[in-house]
Amino acid sequence: MSVSLTESAARQIKKQLKKRGKGVGLKLGVKKSGCSGYAYALDYADDLKEGDAVFEKFGVKVIVQEGDLQFVDGIELDYRKEGINEAFRFDNPNVKGTCGCGESFSV
Repeated sequence: MSVSLTESAARQIKKQLKKRGKGVGLKLGVKKSGCSGYAYALDYADDLKEGDAVFEKFGVKVIVQEGDLQFVDGIELDYRKEGINEAFRFDNPNVKGTCGCGESFSV
């Protein structure tokens, strides 16, 4: 199982955690949502729980709950600025389809 992130994503996560003043990393998960079935869920992780998988790169931890690993195995998390828009982007090899608006995906 693997989850990776780009240097740009790591910088943004560090920036957000510093601004927040606490946290051990970024929690990455999925939730049932949208017309395609699933959507990514990002949150702060203040501690590690039993069953959490921890992936670390560029000094940043990404935490995934055991039940979500099957949906995000092999994903690369990136952070991109395009014009006035900036957001996290997900390059997930498990995705078989996405909805028209790009908010949800199927595996």
